[in-house]
Amino acid sequence: MTTFSPTPPRDVVLIGAGIMSATLGVLLKELDPSLSIVMLEALSDCAQESSDGWNNAGTGHAANCELNYTPQRADGSIDISKALQVNTEFDISRQLWAYLVGRGAIPDPRAFLHPCPHMSLVWGEENVAFLRQRYQAMSAHHCYQGMEYSEDPAVIAQWAPLIIEGRDPAQPIAATRMLTGTDVDYGALTHLLVSHLNAQPGFEVRYNHRVTDLARNADGGWQITAEDGAGASQCWPARFVFIGAGGGALPLLQQSGIPEAKGYGGFPVSGIWLRCDVDAISQRHHAKVYGKAASGSPPMSVPHLDTRIIGGKQSLLFGPYAGFSTKFLKHGSLTDLFTSLTHSNIIPLLDVARDNVELTEYLIGQVMQSADHQFAALKEFFPHARQQDWKKAVAGQRVQTIAPHESAGWFKHEEGKLQFGTELVSAADQSLVALLGASPGASTAAFIALEVLQRCFGRQLTEAGWLPKLKTIIPTYGIDLKQDAEACRRSRAATAALLRIDNV
Repeated sequence: MTTFSPTPPRDVVLIGAGIMSATLGVLLKELDPSLSIVMLEALSDCAQESSDGWNNAGTGHAANCELNYTPQRADGSIDISKALQVNTEFDISRQLWAYLVGRGAIPDPRAFLHPCPHMSLVWGEENVAFLRQRYQAMSAHHCYQGMEYSEDPAVIAQWAPLIIEGRDPAQPIAATRMLTGTDVDYGALTHLLVSHLNAQPGFEVRYNHRVTDLARNADGGWQITAEDGAGASQCWPARFVFIGAGGGALPLLQQSGIPEAKGYGGFPVSGIWLRCDVDAISQRHHAKVYGKAASGSPPMSVPHLDTRIIGGKQSLLFGPYAGFSTKFLKHGSLTDLFTSLTHSNIIPLLDVARDNVELTEYLIGQVMQSADHQFAALKEFFPHARQQDWKKAVAGQRVQTIAPHESAGWFKHEEGKLQFGTELVSAADQSLVALLGASPGASTAAFIALEVLQRCFGRQLTEAGWLPKLKTIIPTYGIDLKQDAEACRRSRAATAALLRIDNV
């Protein structure tokens, strides 16, 4: 193998060319155009893993319809705190996109974003009572202004006819709808962001460059070694490294050797969609309709019937059906899970396996399902569905984070905790940070990028530094939209106008 001399030092190296790295790269270059940034991607193009439009639901997770964000408390009341958090995090994405559209960096928001109502759908008396309570709690808050609720099949049929036609009229049913929802093609958005970055001086992206080593430099920076498609290696010195490689982030974090990575593990979950490209069907359903998750299922497995608009073509997706693969990436290796095992994370992994028997049983059940069983789940949402109109499609691979933590009680020992969100793990000197986890992921990429800025570039976030420009890009920076109703309304009206999406 030939090893070239090190390249000139860079300010920033972004590992992975998905929505996360692209979003952080855009923010950094907007705040300081003089920064030198290189993006390293193992595949031949950007957005080929979880950011690809067909590898995720494109919901624009604003926590309008995902019932797993609004659990029922022991006293029967509904906890909407997680929903509000995710809801206002999506506002940060909207503000960044609106800023880029306003300055012409994204010529047409319709290239990646379309108005699409978000609905929750339940059936059965107990579930109807739950959704009614959920609606009452959410609609009372300014963040959910305009939420509609109905138990009338005729009204719900006006919203989404396919989910009512053929349904037993005696079945108790309820739905909520938010007209302000969207369908987001994160693959198209990533391409737009990387294209914008490529036009900036001091930025380059290297495809077919797989990172093989991360090592500390004597000056506290990093030396990243990447192998190209021909097997040649090149070194990239950098002051700051962001590992945004989706399921590939955990092995790279472990490779960095930082103490903060100790004990972290990953549990891969694969997914399958049913996809319908028949225009006569897809044109009659304009909504993302989410139901209730099965007991023990991970959040990304909540069943939903989605409108998807990718490359100008409207289709329907249903699912996802969870599966299991030892790969950490869709284009990964079957050895990924095994090579990620270390002496420091094996106990947390076993601990999580012991405490999540329901999840294990759920995944086994999903893997064992026949095509007929999978189609039966679709027919619960779409009673008149015909099997010949649908085909299987493989969704993106997700790796749920297993984080180490100290046990409770007098006998202190290390345990593992299964995390269903996203988590930033950074070096003590903040020179390297990795993003682990899955949903809500892409939808909150801008919020996560802000977290990286606050954690790793705090010295620049001053009135004499980046702060004035950041407030131009994200006008509500420093404002809690969960508390400030007027700021929330102003922001949503302004971004809706620029992004050409619905506002109420």
